[in-house]
Amino acid sequence: MASRAPKSGKADHRRSTPGKSIRPMRALRSLAVSLMIPFSLNAAMIFLFGSGKRYEEFPDKTLWVPPLWLIHSASLGSSLLMGLASWLVWARGGLHLVSDALPLYVAQVSLGIVWDPLVLVIGSCWVGFVFCIINFGTLVACKSSFQKVNQLAGDIANICAMWAAFLTFVTLQLSFL
Repeated sequence: MASRAPKSGKADHRRSTPGKSIRPMRALRSLAVSLMIPFSLNAAMIFLFGSGKRYEEFPDKTLWVPPLWLIHSASLGSSLLMGLASWLVWARGGLHLVSDALPLYVAQVSLGIVWDPLVLVIGSCWVGFVFCIINFGTLVACKSSFQKVNQLAGDIANICAMWAAFLTFVTLQLSFL
């Protein structure tokens, strides 16, 4: 008498449970990757270009222009939050379901890392201001795209959009100094 195999052709997982411990490990690994890629790109740009020599040279900074360490810390935090939001969308399959989610996220990460070289190294505050506006628009589009898949991911992207709006305001202030 032959042993009974499931009709679907899949192995019966009720008898062996090694696959159950692999899923959380994959989830943690993918979470770590989605957090560390934008964080490390942003950190690399800060360490390479964010010395702040030009930023410190701006005369008479107002109250609305925070210290450079605060800008860098908030930018790193924003990149971590967007990595978390993208992972929440990816975990639900939304980066493939919503056709514009992945390109918007890649554009946002790319736009987010160019502020330091543009404003601090080159000193082109007006170009940095335009890039900040485009980054803010991309974050708003990411928010609406992410929110279709996961409400929390959309809310997290909204927090990052608020940071981008503040950075846009700071860059505009620096343009007039």
